Amino acid sequence: MGNFMGKALDESFNKNKKFMIEMQSIQLERQIHMQDQMRQRMQALQVARARELFYWWAAFYTVGLVGAVAVARRTGRRTALFPFFPLTFIVGYQADLAYGNKLERIRAEAEHIMRSETELLEPPCGVPTTSGIDAARHKLSDEQRYTRKTEPKTAALSHLLLTWEASLTS
Repeated sequence: MGNFMGKALDESFNKNKKFMIEMQSIQLERQIHMQDQMRQRMQALQVARARELFYWWAAFYTVGLVGAVAVARRTGRRTALFPFFPLTFIVGYQADLAYGNKLERIRAEAEHIMRSETELLEPPCGVPTTSGIDAARHKLSDEQRYTRKTEPKTAALSHLLLTWEASLTS
């Protein structure tokens, strides 16, 4: 009878273990999909921001260029058009970012860096470890405990010093 109970417990344990592994796998997959959706939303926000910025740059460029052309025609001096040479590059960059294939080129460069230049992706001081995080947490906790213990003493000493100085001057 004990052998039968042992087999039943082992079978139940194995089923539970399999279920837990399956649930962890599903949870991990859901987290990956959620992070991917969040990345897509952030990227969409960046594209929308680039397009909005492009509208403003294009409007500024157009109004400024029309004004500069009018000044150049009226005065005969073409130097009013010189500031628009660098602005042309800025507006062109924003247009490429907002409506061109700039993001595809950026993605291709990022993939190249991830494949060929992985040393650029290393975080400073390496990847954080749980022991390093715990050590920093304990250090912060100790510092907070130390400052809590010393602050009242420091305040009392400064109060005594002030009263002593006041008694000397009177």
